[in-house]
Amino acid sequence: MNWRSEENLVKDTGELERLYGKPQRASLVKETDYIHPHYRAFIQAAPFAVLATSGPDGLDASPRGDPAGFVVVENEKTLLIPDRRGNNRADSLRNLLTDPRIALLFLIPGSGETLRVNGRAVICVAPDLLERFSVEGKLPRTVLVVRVESVYFQCARAILRSGLWDPARQIDRSSLASVGTVLAELSRSEIDGTAYDRELPERLKTTLY
Repeated sequence: MNWRSEENLVKDTGELERLYGKPQRASLVKETDYIHPHYRAFIQAAPFAVLATSGPDGLDASPRGDPAGFVVVENEKTLLIPDRRGNNRADSLRNLLTDPRIALLFLIPGSGETLRVNGRAVICVAPDLLERFSVEGKLPRTVLVVRVESVYFQCARAILRSGLWDPARQIDRSSLASVGTVLAELSRSEIDGTAYDRELPERLKTTLY
């Protein structure tokens, strides 16, 4: 099979529509340009989201997580997202400085549906806003203020196919290389992988916020 062959590549929307057909009415009416009360409830129940951005150096998708409700629905057109401690690469934030477009995908453990929000974001450091997201006396570095442009919930097919929430499909973490092992190999032993793995559990506990 030669997937690189031009005759095997889809090149226009007409061909896409011939392959997939027309979208059903239900998949059209569930898209809104504001946060409907049902969508608000979904966001408030979600402890995890994937945040996607675009910038001059490329695309980025990164995880965001905290207790459910960590993304605040300020009003039907505005979301507030605290930016907690991380690796200080700040890839998402660097992208937003040049391209304000942002996409979020919310997941709730046990729920097959996911919720997608697209919009535009600014990075805010207003003291009163940072204080609203204080945890254990520690403030986020910044808060993203997202102006909502479209909201859409996805059906459960992807989650059901993946078995994401099925305990029987959970793997033994030791079946994959440890973080320290990966870092040691990628750094050509500049990073001591054994020491990194030994110190990681305590470091995670003390640097969550």
